[in-house]
Amino acid sequence: MASLNDIVPAGVVTGDDLVTLLDHARANSYAIPAVNCTSSSTINAALEAARLAKSPIMIQVSNGGGSFLVGKSIKDKNAAAAGSVALAMHTRCVAKYYGVPVVLHSDHCAKKLLPWFDAMLEADEEFFAKYGEPLFSSHMLDLSEEPDEENIAICVEYFKRMAPMKIWLEMEIGITGGEEDGVNNEDVDPEKLYTSPEQVYSVYDALSKVGDMFSVAAAFGNVHGVYKPGNVKLSPERLGKHQAYAKKMINSPLDKPIYLVMHGGSGSTDSEIKSAVENGVIKMNI
Repeated sequence: MASLNDIVPAGVVTGDDLVTLLDHARANSYAIPAVNCTSSSTINAALEAARLAKSPIMIQVSNGGGSFLVGKSIKDKNAAAAGSVALAMHTRCVAKYYGVPVVLHSDHCAKKLLPWFDAMLEADEEFFAKYGEPLFSSHMLDLSEEPDEENIAICVEYFKRMAPMKIWLEMEIGITGGEEDGVNNEDVDPEKLYTSPEQVYSVYDALSKVGDMFSVAAAFGNVHGVYKPGNVKLSPERLGKHQAYAKKMINSPLDKPIYLVMHGGSGSTDSEIKSAVENGVIKMNI
C-alpha cells in the first residue's frame, strides 16, 4: 500500500484530494474513522489519535454539536451553524500539524434541519470565493424519514449547488435504527432496517447525473447508539449485493462502484466491520 503522504497532503483535504483519499481506501479495503466532535479539545484528541495511528480521519460536527459549542442556552436559529463553522475553522487551523489527511464533515441533517445545512453551504461559498476550496470537505443529508423520491430529489438539488465547489455529499436511504440528532427510529419494524439494491441504485442513477462525489449510507441492520457486540444483528453481506446490482446496471469495470458508509457501528463485531469494508464501506462512524 502506498504511503498516504505520497498520495494526499496532511491537513484538511477537499475536492480532488478527497476523491484520491477515498479511492485509496476503497482500493485497499479500509474505512476511514469518523468522529463527532463538540469542542476544540475533542477535535484535538481525535486528531492526536489519528496521528498516533498514522491514519486519516474524518472530523464530524452535528447540529447538536454546533449548538453545544455556542452554548445550549442560546436559542438563536443560527447558533448551530455558527458553532459548526467555528469547529470547522479550528480544525482548519490545526489539522496540518498532526501529519495526517483530515476530512471535515457535517453529520446527519434531517429535513427540519435544512436551514442549518443552508448556512453551512453559505460559509462554504464564502470560503471558496476567497481560497478556491470549500470550508468543509463534505456534508451529509439524512432525509431517510422522507419518501425515497423526495429524499433523492432534495439530494439532487443540493448536490447541484455543491458540485461546483467539489464538496462531497453523503446521503442516507433506508432506515438506520436508534436515535440520532432528533431522528428517532427506535421502534421501527426490524425488516425496514435493510436497504434494497434497487434503492441504492436509484440514488446512484440520480446523483451520478450531477457528479461522482457522493456516498450512500445504506441500512443493513445497523443501529445508532451504544450497544454491546451481539445485540445488533448486522447483515453486511447485503452491501455486496448493492455493489453487484449497481455493477450490472451500469456495466462498471469496478467490483465496488458505489462508495458506502457505515453508521451505528458501536455494537458491531470485528468480523462484521471487516465484511462491511470488504463490500465497499470507505467511512465508518464511530
